[in-house]
Amino acid sequence: MAGSARRKLLLMGRSGSGKSSMRSIIFSNYSAFDTRRLGATIDVEHSHLRFLGNMTLNLWDCGGQDAYMDNYFSTQRDNIFRMVEALIFVFDVESKELRKDIETFVLCLRNLYEFSPTAKIFALVHKMDLVVVEKRQDVYRALMKSLEDTSAMFSFKVQGFATTIWDESLYKAWSSIVCTLIPNVTVFQRHLQTFADISEADEVILFEKTTFLVISHVTNVPSPGFRSDSTRFEKISNIIKQYKQSCSKLRAQFQSLSLRGSDCTAYLDTMTANTMIMVIMSNKTDSRGSTDLLGNSEANAEGDDSFAGEAENNIILANIKIARKMFEKIEMMNPDER
Repeated sequence: MAGSARRKLLLMGRSGSGKSSMRSIIFSNYSAFDTRRLGATIDVEHSHLRFLGNMTLNLWDCGGQDAYMDNYFSTQRDNIFRMVEALIFVFDVESKELRKDIETFVLCLRNLYEFSPTAKIFALVHKMDLVVVEKRQDVYRALMKSLEDTSAMFSFKVQGFATTIWDESLYKAWSSIVCTLIPNVTVFQRHLQTFADISEADEVILFEKTTFLVISHVTNVPSPGFRSDSTRFEKISNIIKQYKQSCSKLRAQFQSLSLRGSDCTAYLDTMTANTMIMVIMSNKTDSRGSTDLLGNSEANAEGDDSFAGEAENNIILANIKIARKMFEKIEMMNPDER
């Protein structure tokens, strides 16, 4: 079995930029409304977050007050910037001191270049809901152009995201960030594709169980409507996370879910101790049926929607059960075993 892999993430930005709010929403199951009771971060708050089988996210939420910032870049710089896997720098899009924010970002890059030259750099242009819709793209692109030019001076490539706590953009950003840290993400992708092909699924999405961040997904049947929405998986993350919170308030435990619509059915179930899988199937109108991972087929009874739905449900659940051991093995796999 592989040893535990720790990934040090620096979450930095000026005080009030929204760092702790996004951390609480993604990793502590806060709602956007709940974040209003959060206070300012004092110095550095450490969070050790188990993510999948062997990976631990060591998240350093760095307070953004000037006194703390001065220490990060002087007496604490060796401790703060050494062995960093990724920097997530949060910019308040309505900051009155944007030039100073960029100067702080530059100081981060300079220290990372010295202590962690292979670190990944992410910039979150946050609180985009406060910008009028017509100007959002222009504001985001202008800031990112400046950050890209600055990062290139230190041989870093910055990846940016426009975010707000009020929609799915936060989940899209953090899913993308975390996926760059998962050593076996290509193996997950490959086996997820096999699962989707055998199950004849339209789409399959693998989520981390606690945060509901998207780990991997496969689309076999592109179609108009909801499935043409590029943020559909993150919208699902947001909705399911809120549903889980509602279940918790009722002291009920969320385990699985199935939703049948007019043209498709979605199944959500546990894949491993750390992941959940969503399988989306078109509602069949013929007698082809589905095939499970052992090669057994089940035909739909023509005209019997109830039987067809139950048969498909049994096939999907059987496929998930059969695939479970393989996905558990992938979680515990060493990168060298890929």
